[in-house]
Amino acid sequence: MNLHRLDLVSLSLFALVVRSGSISKGAALAHLALGAASKRIADLETAIGTELFERHSRGIKLTAAGEALERHAQRILNDVDLMAADLSDYAAGVVGVVRLWANTSATTQFLPSDIAAFTAANPGIRIELEEQNSDQVALAVVDGHADFGIMADQMPTLGLQTTLYRRDHLVLVVPAGHPLARRKSVPFDDALEFDFVSLTHSTSLAKRLQSATSGASGRLKLRIQVRSFDAMCRMVAAGLGIAVLPDAAVRPHLRSMGLRKIRLSEAWACRELLICARDLNALPKPARLLVNHLLHATPDTADGVASTDNAGTTGIAAATD
Repeated sequence: MNLHRLDLVSLSLFALVVRSGSISKGAALAHLALGAASKRIADLETAIGTELFERHSRGIKLTAAGEALERHAQRILNDVDLMAADLSDYAAGVVGVVRLWANTSATTQFLPSDIAAFTAANPGIRIELEEQNSDQVALAVVDGHADFGIMADQMPTLGLQTTLYRRDHLVLVVPAGHPLARRKSVPFDDALEFDFVSLTHSTSLAKRLQSATSGASGRLKLRIQVRSFDAMCRMVAAGLGIAVLPDAAVRPHLRSMGLRKIRLSEAWACRELLICARDLNALPKPARLLVNHLLHATPDTADGVASTDNAGTTGIAAATD
């Protein structure tokens, strides 16, 4: 077996043959003459040392070896496409890419302005931002799908280093005519007699609400679950329930939707949003630049660079190299 003789053109042709179901159709899709395509397939089989197809009058069928090659070929070709996309960024003047996963609270409330300021100062760095639940953010960082993430506190950090990004405050949101609408502050127990609108169970906000309910005297009457803060506000405005939302997220909707926000008196209503990474000091330079920018952008850290992990305190090195 001489796998070093494999080439991308032949692998791409092989994938097209599998997809189309015949060598002739695959050759046409690859813009190759049938004879040239057949020769490439034969050379593939010679390099691997076994047949890839069972040939019949009605077409072809993959052998076990062909099925194995198909899996590897798709992975290789996908990696080549990703490589081409990354290299095209450099050709266009991009000097780095940062893969950032963040929960809805961070994405909705704080990251738009923070990222806009960063990209204005660093036009050569492209940021790929993906919004996910906090538990998925942590997993993405652990698995290497994200350079770093932003997640809510009280969620499993999976051994990642964390540092404070922002604090947000949860408030009770009710329609204007609601019995609680005139109150400036309420204990959470007083809200439990009413129906609630919430995010889905997997979100950090929903889990925090369930945890708060378990320590209260009542039971959470969950009526509707939706997937965004905006949808929650619309449900509350329609009179379908009340909700617990981050203050900054609901603020733009208060006047337009006729909503009222009420301060919750419990300590759990103050949340921390955490930057998490496998090693904050070992981040690639573009990611380290962004982390330092985010830390300096927050009013909640004393010096903008303090970070902690599960074992104690550490620091992220200034990105000046």
